[in-house]
Amino acid sequence: MPFKENYKEDQCPQLGQPGRKISENVSSKSKASASADSTTDHPIYTPEHFALKESLNKIIEQEINPYVDQWEKAGQFPAHKIFKILGNAGFLGVTKPIEYGGLGLDFSYSVAVSEELGNIRCGGVPMAVGVQTDMATPALARFGSPELKKEFLVPTILGDKVCCLGVSEVGAGSDVASIMTKAVRKGDEFVINGGKMWTTSGGQADWMCLLANTSDGPPHKNKSLICLPMNLPGIHIARKINKIGMWSSDTVEVFFDDVRVPCKNIIGQEGMGFTYQMLQFQEERLWGVANILTMMDNVIRDTIQYTRQRKIFKQPVLYHQSVHFRLAELETELELLRSLLYRATALYIKGNDVTKLASMAKLKGGRLAREVGDSCLQYWGGMGYTSEVLVSRFYRDARLMSIGAGADEVMLSIICKYMDTLPRK
Repeated sequence: MPFKENYKEDQCPQLGQPGRKISENVSSKSKASASADSTTDHPIYTPEHFALKESLNKIIEQEINPYVDQWEKAGQFPAHKIFKILGNAGFLGVTKPIEYGGLGLDFSYSVAVSEELGNIRCGGVPMAVGVQTDMATPALARFGSPELKKEFLVPTILGDKVCCLGVSEVGAGSDVASIMTKAVRKGDEFVINGGKMWTTSGGQADWMCLLANTSDGPPHKNKSLICLPMNLPGIHIARKINKIGMWSSDTVEVFFDDVRVPCKNIIGQEGMGFTYQMLQFQEERLWGVANILTMMDNVIRDTIQYTRQRKIFKQPVLYHQSVHFRLAELETELELLRSLLYRATALYIKGNDVTKLASMAKLKGGRLAREVGDSCLQYWGGMGYTSEVLVSRFYRDARLMSIGAGADEVMLSIICKYMDTLPRK
């Protein structure tokens, strides 16, 4: 599928293919090129990365940000409409195989896209995009049969189908091995019973990447990933979940009551679902860090601008040493996290296991987001306690970073395992 520099009109050849490069379409005065990171000396980005970011920014500013407040109030954004726009422009399959509609690029381009999606003025929409691109589909793209890819991956990349990820349950969030949902083989079908919790995009999804127990073996060897159409008999959306943040994200609880699905819908090998899901977590966690980095950048920039204008005791709030020193500390921490993200990404695209570094980045990203949100909101005073400014929305939305895709405590356990300091059972 061609990448489109102007997503409505002008079509550009795919990256890496003969013809005009997308970097040639980027103005020297573009937002991306004007930033400090947009140089030839960037650790992992090329001019093509910045061209990709600039094109995505056009969509964000024209098709998403003008409507974010409306979607936040409604508690849901129109996933099919937005994903079709993103799909038409190539942004839902950046790293996916060309033969299935993707751009066939390495994971560094997915990180660049995630960074740019951080310019969306809420957390719920980019989170849903991340589920579509880097959480529910990597295993399908890597291990799925050609038939499954044609039926599920192609329309997902094009934005014709919305997908969700069915892993967490009421009693099994970060502890993935403890899920209880079962898929029992009967003839050439699986009969599924159980339920999934905190399912992003679940109310609008056309299919689910479902993790279920397909045997009674050991917890790490009895699970399979299954492509599950959401219109099958026996699938019930129990309720929409109200959350303290991510208001525009469609989050639901799903129940399965004797749901029948063909056995051929298993992704890869039966019993390998846990392993596949763990592999997906590397990309999911790095994607989340990239996304929240831009959000933190924007919150700090907004706070500097506001505190420069807001006066207290006859001088701008920013002029108080405790304020500008604290913002300097936060900016420093932000740059350290960015360096870790780029290092982990560079190693990952070379084929290295970056589980330890991804876990460290995820841990630090969640904790730093809480610091940025709390400190910056404080400097906004009473205005920061309203729902009218970005900092208050970020304060609510960013709290999920330390919980979703593995809680802080799970990240610490993984890091300790790699350090060989985790107590042996």
